[in-house]
Amino acid sequence: MTDTRTDRNTGQQATLEPDRQEQREQALTDRVIDSFATAPNPRLREIMQSLTAHLHAFIRDVRLTDAEWEAGIQFLTDVGHITDDRRQEFILASDVLGASMQTIIVNNPSDGAVTESTVFGPFFVEDSPQIPFGGDISGGASGEPCWVEGSVVDAEGRAIPGARVEVWEADDEGFYDVQYPDGRVAGRAHVHADAEGRFRFWALTPTPYPIPHDGPVGRLLAATGRSPVRAAHLHFMVTADGARTLVTHIFVDGDPQLEIGDSVFGVQDSLIKEFARQQPGTPTPDGRNLGDIPWSRTRFDIVLAATGDRE
Repeated sequence: MTDTRTDRNTGQQATLEPDRQEQREQALTDRVIDSFATAPNPRLREIMQSLTAHLHAFIRDVRLTDAEWEAGIQFLTDVGHITDDRRQEFILASDVLGASMQTIIVNNPSDGAVTESTVFGPFFVEDSPQIPFGGDISGGASGEPCWVEGSVVDAEGRAIPGARVEVWEADDEGFYDVQYPDGRVAGRAHVHADAEGRFRFWALTPTPYPIPHDGPVGRLLAATGRSPVRAAHLHFMVTADGARTLVTHIFVDGDPQLEIGDSVFGVQDSLIKEFARQQPGTPTPDGRNLGDIPWSRTRFDIVLAATGDRE
């Protein structure tokens, strides 16, 4: 089978024999790979040469057209234009392609001894407010109250006193605080574990919600017939001296979205937790009076790997 190409200068079609066409394509790939051979940083050299090989292989595999190349460039341009200090569309694109989760799996191998990691997401904000032990992260965000408790230990089961437990989540409308235009800080905070490594706080019962789909990533999902909805979850980032930082979520057991699928592929079976529903009037662990409001409770015991420990 011959390969037909249109000359961009003359507009005339030229037919090439398969062997000759393959040689031309491979020769270009080789030249680009060779262009990075003198990069002084060996890791950068390795990354760029591998990236070139895989990128060229993709273009050749799907026989990418000029129009498709231009559409890809426009997509990346649109992603850049919509990204700002409150919205990170590049992370969102990485998430829906599974690249974020694959990077996490590669960098956080686990034999089950430590708590599994999952995607960071685009809505983390530095300098969240600190709440007291047993405090409330909601900050006025709407949703059903949820009591969260647990412990932070190392792989040997020893408590990690003072570990910083950072949490953030969407409200029951499916929005994070940074998605509102009024500058509110809600649904996010951090608390420190006590001398026995224990933590506890009030949050909101997580609910499924769509990732932002009013931009280029949303258009990509719509064009490919994919849902933007994420399984219900609560974000955690846990840090402590001598321990590897953990970025993870917990997911709600029984959430129907777990069967449908998580739009960013972040679910790990070990992170699915029971959120036990409590009827109105059920006594709360800290004596808080919730009146006639139902609430839930869950437990998340966290095991951190030591710094430099990849298992």
